[in-house]
Amino acid sequence: MQEVGAEHAERRLDNFLTTLLEGAPRAYVYRIIRSGEVRVNGRRATPGLRLNAGDQVRIPPFTAVTGEAPRVARQVLERVERQILFEDSRIIVLNKPAGIAVHGGSGLDYGLIEVLRLLRPDDGKLDLVHRLDRETSGCLLFARDLLSLRQLNQQLREGHMDKAYVALLAGQLPSRPVECRAPLALVPDQHGEKRAVVSADGMAAHTTFRVRTAYPAATLAAVTLDTGRTHQIRAHAAHLGHPVAGDPRYGDPAFNKGLRALGLKRLFLHAERLRFTLDRAYEFAAPLPAELDTVLQALGSARHEA
Repeated sequence: MQEVGAEHAERRLDNFLTTLLEGAPRAYVYRIIRSGEVRVNGRRATPGLRLNAGDQVRIPPFTAVTGEAPRVARQVLERVERQILFEDSRIIVLNKPAGIAVHGGSGLDYGLIEVLRLLRPDDGKLDLVHRLDRETSGCLLFARDLLSLRQLNQQLREGHMDKAYVALLAGQLPSRPVECRAPLALVPDQHGEKRAVVSADGMAAHTTFRVRTAYPAATLAAVTLDTGRTHQIRAHAAHLGHPVAGDPRYGDPAFNKGLRALGLKRLFLHAERLRFTLDRAYEFAAPLPAELDTVLQALGSARHEA
């Protein structure tokens, strides 16, 4: 039985176990939680459960032999290394490439956190501060020590971290800012995957969309979040009738097909800017990836030809 110390208060259960079970693959951590082998105060728990100081966590025995470090191709390591925007003694900021999950598990041998731990093997406490969907690119923040992680997580919970995105949406938005305050709940779809749906029983969610560039059948929008729910931008955009381009889960198949003809091969969602405070003010910007900029150029050419 492991008692949660004050330094781990408000941490997610999965992150707590990853720190505690040094060398444990992320897939192993998720498996022991979901199988019920891990108990918090005598009860089953979910990976995202926030822990309190004094909580009692039952953990099955683990040795490093239980799982080996993931094998990551050298080109992946080099690609991620090139995308590091900034690092100091407390944080690392990465321009996350699309197509790489932030965590291993669910059939994935590794995620970005495992890749960064291989790149920075002396960072024993390196952990994610927030998450981005696998197909989303842009600013992603990591903490290198527990104190920084707690302070940054507190800013996230209290809405003091500014995260700004850019997304290509179906149809034309009004020129005024469009706010969506629809609560979101996670439910399993027909394949057992989690899907965010608007529900009165869901958690409060607030997203603001602003027009950046209007095209005949699409809008490039600046998007800001006041909350950080799973798939929030994608679910709110679809709820408004303006789904994100290239979205296989919440999107418009006909709209996506038209954009594939213009070269879009991924979700058009990019975490463009990140601002927070940690001893001092930090601000980072990640340029729009070339594969998305190419689509915008094609849309602009189509508009001029029309």
